[in-house]
Formats: sequence, structure tokens, C-alpha cells
Amino acid sequence: MRFTLSFLLLALFAALCLAATPQKQVIISYPEDTPQYILDQAKAEIIKAGGMVEHEFSLIKGFVAKLSTKAIETVQALGSSNGVLIEEDQTVHTDA
Repeated sequence: MRFTLSFLLLALFAALCLAATPQKQVIISYPEDTPQYILDQAKAEIIKAGGMVEHEFSLIKGFVAKLSTKAIETVQALGSSNGVLIEEDQTVHTDA
């Protein structure tokens, strides 16, 4: 019984530590001449790292993703030769 309780507490602690990994929502875009496989590769890396692709754009080559800082660095490195642009997703206001 004691072993089971200790194991459950350890599992709960591990789950909480993993859930605490902060994620950012970012917009990732590429130049129009970027091959589709580059975007597919970036999306696969995001999902592999525990992130999520939230939305894919149809007018530009890009997508919105929620991912960790480490995954952002990986996508940046993968797309460095293709001119990847990664921006934090945020609300934009205009003053009239």
C-alpha cells in the first residue's frame, strides 16, 4: 500500500513538472518561394516537441503554433537558410 501511494505521488509530481513547461503562441512565416516540405518539417518538429499547430494560413506560407522556447529555437535553426520569420502572436491595436 505504501509503495502504491509513493508511486502515485511521484507520478503526480512528474506530471506537474512536465505540464509546467511554458509555451508561447507564435506566428511562423516563410517567403513565398519556400518549398512546402520545409513547412511540413517545421510542423513535424513542433508536434514532436509537444507543441501544437493552431492555424494554417492560406494567403501566406505560414502558420500559428503554440510551442516551447526550445522548439522555437529548433524551428529557427531549421528555417534559417529559408528566411523563416518567427513573431510572438499578439493583439494589434490602431489609434484613429
